[in-house]
Amino acid sequence: MNMFPLTDAGTMGIPFPLATVRDCFPALKKEDFVFFDNAAGAQIPQLVLDAVTRHLIENNVQRGGRYPKTVAVDATIARARESAAILINAEDASEIAFGMNATSFIRLISLAIGQTLNQRNEIIVTDMDHEANVATWLALEKNGAKFAWWRMRDDGNLHAEDLEKLLSPRTRLVACTVTSNALGSVVDVKAAGKLAHTVGAEIFLDCVHYGPHGPIDVQAWDCDYLVCSGYKIFAPHMGFLWGRRALLKSLPTFREEFIPDEPPEKIEAGTFIYENVAGFDGAVRYLEKLGSSLAEESRLRPESSRRRILVTAMKAVQAYERSLSLELLRVLQILGATIYGVTREAQLQERVPTFCFNLGRAQPAVVTETLARAGIGVRDGHMYSPRLMKRLGLNPGSGVVRVSLVHYNTVEEIRRFGNALSELSRNA
Repeated sequence: MNMFPLTDAGTMGIPFPLATVRDCFPALKKEDFVFFDNAAGAQIPQLVLDAVTRHLIENNVQRGGRYPKTVAVDATIARARESAAILINAEDASEIAFGMNATSFIRLISLAIGQTLNQRNEIIVTDMDHEANVATWLALEKNGAKFAWWRMRDDGNLHAEDLEKLLSPRTRLVACTVTSNALGSVVDVKAAGKLAHTVGAEIFLDCVHYGPHGPIDVQAWDCDYLVCSGYKIFAPHMGFLWGRRALLKSLPTFREEFIPDEPPEKIEAGTFIYENVAGFDGAVRYLEKLGSSLAEESRLRPESSRRRILVTAMKAVQAYERSLSLELLRVLQILGATIYGVTREAQLQERVPTFCFNLGRAQPAVVTETLARAGIGVRDGHMYSPRLMKRLGLNPGSGVVRVSLVHYNTVEEIRRFGNALSELSRNA
C-alpha cells in the first residue's frame, strides 16, 4: 500500500490510507491521467455516483407531495441539509440553503443587504478574492454603498491588523475568502470576524476553495454568512449557503407569496437539482467513512459523533496535503519557477496545495499545453481573480499557471509533473 506519514499530531500519527482513498474514485482508475485542476472541480467517489444514480432511478420526482417517492425526495433533502450543517458545524440545519452555485448565493445576499443599507453603508472587499466575492458587492454602489479595500501584503496573504485599520462604525460588512482560489493562502478568518464584530459589522466568507482542504467551523470562526460549492468537495455541481438564522430571517429576499418567509425556504427560490444534493450528502458520507477508518486505525475508541469523525478526516487530509505542498514547492523551485504566494517551508500551514506560478519566459498557455500532452491537467489564466493578477504585476490576459491538488493526489504525480516540465524549464 502506498502511504505517506502524517505530520499533524491531531491525526494520531497514523499513515494516511492513500491507496484506499484513490480506490474510491472511479476516474482515477479509468485512465492514466493526472488531475491537477481540482480547484476548478474535484473528482467524485463511487459512493456519490451511487447516491445520484439511486435518486434518479428510484425517486426522480418533485418534492412536496403525499405519495412515497416524493416524500423520499423530502427526506433526501433533509438528510443532505443535516449533513451540510454537521460538515460546517452549524447550529441548525435550517440555516443551510441549497442552490446552483456559490456565486448565485453571494449575489442573492448582496442584493438583500443592498436593500438594508443606511448609515452603515461601507463594505470591505479584498484584492485577493475570486471576482464573485468582489464584483457582487461593488454592484451595490448604486444602492449607496461605499467601499474600502483590504489589501494583500507582499507575502501573499491578508493580515487582520490591516483590516482593523479599515473598520469603523460605518462598516456594514467584510467580504473575504477563507482560502485564495489562486494562491492557496489561508486567511485568519477567525481574527477577521472578531474584529468586524467589535464595530458591529458582519462578515461574509467565501469558503469554496478551502472546502476540500480542512475542517470548516462557522461557530469557531464566528462568521455570519458562508458559501461553499459541492463540486469542489467531491460532489456534483451544486452549492450551498449558510447564514445565522436570525440574519437570514431578517433579510429581504425574493420569494413567491406562498413560500414561508423563513429560512431555508425564503432563500431557495425555485427548484434546485435534487440528485446533486443527494450526491452532496454522499460526499459528506465519503468523508465520514475516511474519518471512521482513521479512528479505527488509531486503536483508540472511535469518535462517537458525525462531527468529530468529519473533523478527524479533515485534519488527516490537512496533514497529508502539507506533504504534497512541500513536495510541489520543492519541485517548482528546482524548475526555477516564479511562485506566487506563501513559499517558505516553515509557513506551509498557511496554504493549501494550490500553487500559481510562471516558468521563465514561457507563456502560461504553453506550460499548460506541455503538461496536457503529458497527460496532466492544470489551468492557466487569471483564475477569476483579475485584480489579484494586477496586484502581482501580471497581465490578467495571460495570468499564471495554476496547479491544484487534493487528498487523492500523490507525490509520484508531482514528480511526473516536474519531469514533464524539465525540458521546457531549461529553455525558458
